[in-house]
Amino acid sequence: MDSSASPKPEQPTASTNAAAIADLLGNPTAQQQPVGKSSRRGWVWLLVLLPLVVTGVFLSPRLLEFLPETNQTADLTGMPLYTVQRRNLQITVTEEGSLVSDENVDITCDVAGGATIIWLVDDGDRVAEGMDIVKLDASVLSENATAQKIAYEKARALMIQADKDYEAAKIAVEEYKEGLFKKDLRTAESNVTAATERLQATQNTLAYGERMFRKGYITPQQLEAQKSAVARAKLDLGTADIALDVLTKFTKPKMITELESVRDSAAARFESEKAALELENIKLERLEGELLKCTIKAPQDGLVIYANSRSRDRETEIKEGLSVKERQVILQLPDLTRMRADVEVHESKVDEISPGMPAVVRVQDLKFSGVVTSVSNRPESNWFSTAKKYVVGVRIDGKSEALRPGFTAEATIIVADLKDVIAVPVAAVIEDGKEFVCAVKKGKGFERRVVMLGKSDDRFVEIVEGLQEGEPVFLNPETVLGESLSRDQEQASEWSGRPNTNE
Repeated sequence: MDSSASPKPEQPTASTNAAAIADLLGNPTAQQQPVGKSSRRGWVWLLVLLPLVVTGVFLSPRLLEFLPETNQTADLTGMPLYTVQRRNLQITVTEEGSLVSDENVDITCDVAGGATIIWLVDDGDRVAEGMDIVKLDASVLSENATAQKIAYEKARALMIQADKDYEAAKIAVEEYKEGLFKKDLRTAESNVTAATERLQATQNTLAYGERMFRKGYITPQQLEAQKSAVARAKLDLGTADIALDVLTKFTKPKMITELESVRDSAAARFESEKAALELENIKLERLEGELLKCTIKAPQDGLVIYANSRSRDRETEIKEGLSVKERQVILQLPDLTRMRADVEVHESKVDEISPGMPAVVRVQDLKFSGVVTSVSNRPESNWFSTAKKYVVGVRIDGKSEALRPGFTAEATIIVADLKDVIAVPVAAVIEDGKEFVCAVKKGKGFERRVVMLGKSDDRFVEIVEGLQEGEPVFLNPETVLGESLSRDQEQASEWSGRPNTNE
């Protein structure tokens, strides 16, 4: 058969291509329209559909969020698993702090008004009881003590004089009562007796003279003289009687009163000078005591620790030349046989700790057993952080010559020792809203499982409810459960808290 006679295949033209595109775009009349007009309409439809396709590609991941959850589309091959099992779980809280002594002997400045340090023993030196460890400036006190010594001696001299005057006054009273008065009384009585005798003698002479005058033996003048002698004797007797009466009724009480007044005044002056001397002595003893306080001796054997302090607005460094206040601590002598670690525990964990809990204390390369002795009820002031931490005291059992106050210590407090409980790594639990969930492997997929948590340490958490022994759980639940987590959770992360139960 002649090949030239066979019909040749028809070559496509521009008009046929445009008609085909128009037909695909849903225009049944494309083949009936002119070729140029059909081509232009095809390009218009292409420009309209292209933005819609791009928008669909961009929005498709977000539209998938509103599709029903599925646990069969994720590729779980090679993801780490953990088989749920029972184990012993020791719940601990580990924090760092520093060593302090349970018993410190504080060396303070006891000088009234404070003083200036002129010498002190080196920080960290070992001292023996009775050694000089601090010397304070005593120059002003020494001058004051010397002046006070002079004042004391003057007061003592005045007191001695007052004492002697008082003794003399007491003797004067007794002297008059028992000596001078009796002598004056006897003199007065003797005068009365003598006057009485003279009166009697003159009266006898007058009576004899009168007889003699009647007989003419004496003259009238002699008789008158005898009568005058009797009158004078009567006057002398009356004077003697008056003197005796004045002595007993007036002179004696007056003299006793005067002497007793002098005696009592001397006694009062003596008591005054005595009190003044005691006051001056107290002042002197106080100054001498202050002088002794300027040299501080070690009350016991021990290691010297400077009592440096630091506050928000200033830092105090104990050194020579520092002016210290009265009762300010200068040094400390800690008892190195009774040491403890004071560690700062965050407020989220402090409620789990109580006195009596066992602990392990690590200091450098040393390890000691210990026990919690105290939990502070107020947080420590920290000007550099807003985190609230509480000081927990852990007593160290045992002794070591290597321990020093201020050493960094790490205390591991055993909060609970759980036996044979279901536990999983903390990486297997994630917080989803108000729930804690795990991703449990089911065949080739997974199951979102809500669990109830118990206690935990830094590695494992107790599962109170929600998992069974032998079930496999994923160690990266965030990746596995990413699409099934709560939509209001902006960023899921590995759970690391310590709740006792689910919220």
